[in-house]
Amino acid sequence: MDNYVYILGNKIYINLTNRCTNNCDFCIRRDHKDMDGTVLWIKEEPTAEDVIEQLPQNLDDFDNEIVFCGYGEPTYNLETLDEVASYLHCIDKTTRINTNGQANLIHGQDVTDLIVTSCDVINVSLNESTAQKYQQHCKSIYGINAYDSIIEFAKLCKQRGGNVVFSVVDSIGEQDVAECQKLADKLGIPLRVRIKK
Repeated sequence: MDNYVYILGNKIYINLTNRCTNNCDFCIRRDHKDMDGTVLWIKEEPTAEDVIEQLPQNLDDFDNEIVFCGYGEPTYNLETLDEVASYLHCIDKTTRINTNGQANLIHGQDVTDLIVTSCDVINVSLNESTAQKYQQHCKSIYGINAYDSIIEFAKLCKQRGGNVVFSVVDSIGEQDVAECQKLADKLGIPLRVRIKK
């Protein structure tokens, strides 16, 4: 059975797709590794019903925030994300998405209105300080243009009232983290530094 929902500690995560626009150096999907014993590679992308069916019955025993974050880029499966988020909001849960910020490229249009409505927190993986370095490490299918699109996506989400956060992995090095911090400060978006395990 495909795992559309997985749990780490007291937090619930939703795995919507294997598809991703990136092939990042530091991503666990490169080796099809599992997540603390849960296999995340899926054969079919879920509908909202598939996801809701796998949510634990004792939802209130877990953190109130539920996170869209799996093996792929969650915004590929945007309809399911939107429907599941609506359901979660109806039962007083909050939602976060961990995204590479390339949703507008994926869909060929601005989808930030839907993202902001669906996700209470929008965590955009910035991951590098320049377009060249980003492409070197993250290898987007959109090439060097991906980075500017990510910045634009974050700005649009913020303009539409979204709670946007940038994240970087500490393995890029202190100097590049510092440059990312400067960019985040300039845009008025908080930066979270993730420790690479």
